[in-house]
Amino acid sequence: MNAPVTAFAHSTVFEDESFSDHEQIVFCHDKPSGLKAIIALHSTQLGPAMGGTRMWDYQASHQALTDVLRLSRGMTYKNAVAGIPFGGGKAVILGDPETGKSEALLEAFGRCVEGLAGRYITAEDVGISAGDMETVSTMTRFARGTRAKGLGDPSPYTALGVYIGILATVEARFGRSDITNMTFAVQGLGSVGYGVARHLHEAGGRLIVADINADAVSRAVSEFGATAVSTDRIHAVASDVFVPCALGAGLNETTIPQIRAGAVAGAANNQLARPEDGQRLQDREILYAPDYVLNAGGVISIALGTPDFGADPVLERIQAISRTLGKIFDQSGKTGSPPVIIADQMAERIVSGQINAQ
Repeated sequence: MNAPVTAFAHSTVFEDESFSDHEQIVFCHDKPSGLKAIIALHSTQLGPAMGGTRMWDYQASHQALTDVLRLSRGMTYKNAVAGIPFGGGKAVILGDPETGKSEALLEAFGRCVEGLAGRYITAEDVGISAGDMETVSTMTRFARGTRAKGLGDPSPYTALGVYIGILATVEARFGRSDITNMTFAVQGLGSVGYGVARHLHEAGGRLIVADINADAVSRAVSEFGATAVSTDRIHAVASDVFVPCALGAGLNETTIPQIRAGAVAGAANNQLARPEDGQRLQDREILYAPDYVLNAGGVISIALGTPDFGADPVLERIQAISRTLGKIFDQSGKTGSPPVIIADQMAERIVSGQINAQ
């Protein structure tokens, strides 16, 4: 395999709004396995850059670059606000996770991660399973979310954190702690989204669901008594809380005017297509819970969970998501700034050493 090389996709990458002062961008290619991957290290100010690996069938390589840059920056903010000693990084593998994945490709990616000598620590994300990460870990010391180095699959911890964050959002927006008979429109029923739906159902919530996977939808209808709608309608159905748990950029100038919920709180990364979309939600009096605050449970489990000490430190830190959101909502109410702006400012102050997390 070729050694990892720091390079840039085109001469204007430094001027691109997604670049956002990244420290390093690594392009990985392994011809025998077909691996094409990008690793983005946004910040190592608080420690090694940590963030998952996503495999997706991007239509063009520049889309993959934009995605990994946005995701990497989000990991810096997520890890900072979660109070774990890691910077932000992310990786994307270009290809169809259903048909383009192989053991050789995953091993090649593991060697690429190993070549960074600990500056980047990876884990699973969309399109990469816990089993896939076990394969990656055979080639690198810097893979987490594995049985040998932690608590295994991080998705249940992500789902728990999102559920806790939804409860905090409901209390801030509707003034109630009991979600019985409240309606939640869940977009995306992958491993995290389905876990969030389960928590909401068990707490008495009513569910409206959508996913491109018809089997997952049928299962939710059967297990949770959910109502199924199409993926292009889920954001616009009448509900108390819209819960985006699919891919990012779903909150934008087209969809925000169509939302018929009082709050938005979900697991998807980079839900806002553009920074000004936070203000658009604010203008419509829709309370938005910043995604990287809610969905930090998985990375907390990766950072703090060990086979020796178990899940207790992880669960304690995940519970703190509620307190962090409360601070953000309170400051937003006092200043009039959208919650995402308050959260970004909090993260930036933590990274710069002005304040401590938690």
